[in-house]
Amino acid sequence: MSNLRFDFGGGPEVVSVSDLNRRVRILLENQFETLWVAGELSNVKKAPAGHWYFCLKDKEASVDCAMWQSRARFLDFRPENGMQVEVRARVTLYEPRGTYQLSIDEMRRAGLGILFERFEKMKAMLEAEGLFEPARKRPIPRFPRRIGLVTSPSAAALRDVLTTLGRRAPMIPVIIYPSQVQGEGAAGQIARAIERANQHARCDVLIVCRGGGSLEDLWAYNEEIVARAIVASAIPVVSGVGHETDFSIADFVADLRAATPTAAAAAASPDRESLLEMVASARRRLGRDMDRILERSTQRVDLARRRLLTPAERVARQRERLADLERRVRRAFRHMHSGRASWLESLRSSLTHLDPTKVLARGYSIVRGPDGHVRHSSAGLVPGSKLDITFSEGGAEAEVKRPR
Repeated sequence: MSNLRFDFGGGPEVVSVSDLNRRVRILLENQFETLWVAGELSNVKKAPAGHWYFCLKDKEASVDCAMWQSRARFLDFRPENGMQVEVRARVTLYEPRGTYQLSIDEMRRAGLGILFERFEKMKAMLEAEGLFEPARKRPIPRFPRRIGLVTSPSAAALRDVLTTLGRRAPMIPVIIYPSQVQGEGAAGQIARAIERANQHARCDVLIVCRGGGSLEDLWAYNEEIVARAIVASAIPVVSGVGHETDFSIADFVADLRAATPTAAAAAASPDRESLLEMVASARRRLGRDMDRILERSTQRVDLARRRLLTPAERVARQRERLADLERRVRRAFRHMHSGRASWLESLRSSLTHLDPTKVLARGYSIVRGPDGHVRHSSAGLVPGSKLDITFSEGGAEAEVKRPR
């Protein structure tokens, strides 16, 4: 039907109702940007699918509104009739009925706009001072001797934190510094509790926490006095304020921001079970190392024991060694004696060849003069000279008759 056109010979264009409503919707959506609208809730209804339908009114007018489930799931409160709210909405038209309405993207209780503005101003001021810088933040001690809590003794967050600490680190004492966590005067109490914890100086880490709530409920943690107290704290501070989606000024200036009070307790404490497992693992590794060391040492002792001799064994070995040396000396002596005998025999043979008696045996003789010297020639002999002649056997005295 939306594509149906009627032509009556140049008369005005005739459109269907659906075309008209579509054109009006486009016109409205193009004309208005997303804007904030304040008013009172009435005729509030929640559909089974999670959508919210209501009327937003003031003293003189009203407008229908719809907040779809995809946006409504981010609400941190339940809309009720008579509640003053501020909505961020897009102006549109519900085409099937031709009714103009607001499509809601975000809704907050009236007055929060001022608080948001104060929040942003405070955040900008402290950020400009460098109080959010990571370099200023201190590490949270891994093994604190005591943990301090700044919260209300009646708060559900305290029970959650104590339960978590009791499970993770029952050996660590917990000191509670009570304070009001919301309402008038809460910010001053929180700041004084932080200062008191620092004066006592008994804790190694301080948890500043409370459970979730609206922006007004959490506002004390956005006050400057609390931020300054956290910055001035000599004790590292873990902030655990609200739920995971909540952010406060305390989160930005704290040394560590945790998503919830329970998460803050976990961040500030060692996990006993994990530590026990680490100790058990270290014990197992140490046992294996000791076994290896003992095994190697036993092997060295056995080797040394095998090398270590009793006095009797040492004497027996020395005797064996002496006997071996004696045998070697005897062999050397026999060898030397045999060599010496051969050498002497060789000398004897050589001397035998040089023995003059052997020459005499071949018919030669030795002639000595009166002076007893061997005569090699007849020179100097005169008749009547006495000569001593030695033969191979015996000898004789002779007288020279005529020398030649």
